[in-house]
Amino acid sequence: MHNWLAVVAASLSGSEPRAYWYLSRAAGLTAYGLLWLAIVLGLSLSNRLARVWPGGPTAADLHQFASLLALMFATVHGLVLLGDHYIGYTFAQILVPFAGTAYRPLWVGLGQVGFYLAAVVAFSAYLRNSIGYRAWRTLHYLSFAVYLLATVHALGAGTDSASSLAALIYWAGAVVVGLLTVRRALAGGSRSAGAHG
Repeated sequence: MHNWLAVVAASLSGSEPRAYWYLSRAAGLTAYGLLWLAIVLGLSLSNRLARVWPGGPTAADLHQFASLLALMFATVHGLVLLGDHYIGYTFAQILVPFAGTAYRPLWVGLGQVGFYLAAVVAFSAYLRNSIGYRAWRTLHYLSFAVYLLATVHALGAGTDSASSLAALIYWAGAVVVGLLTVRRALAGGSRSAGAHG
């Protein structure tokens, strides 16, 4: 027990504390998984696949909840790096895209832009009645940009991206999202053709 506590203490406040980096990585992977789930549930709703499982209203609630949880973990992913003294991010560098130059600024900045777009998409659900359905739907299309930016950020800035497990997560997730997107586009096209035919 004493050795375990010593390792944790050194990881948090030793000469090279690593706990913050590990926490950030864990929060980032969790946020990415939740974002993927939110996208999949949203696409399932639009393709009516959610009627099979878990049911439309449940899928809609899960979609919104997963989106907010993804934002929460993404916030932790960034803010916990303030405790990591190896790179030495400032609060401004965490908040402002492309402001941090110490570690892969392009890939980190793209992730920051994705975070802000994700916040717009997630909170637009609460403004749907105020801004109207068409504006809300247009904003919701930003979800695809968010997922792309998050994936590029993970591949470019993630220290785990070279591992086969991380590659499997990113590519398999992208394939699922891609297939559901194609299915949605085809279903939308056939509905339009049917309406005009």
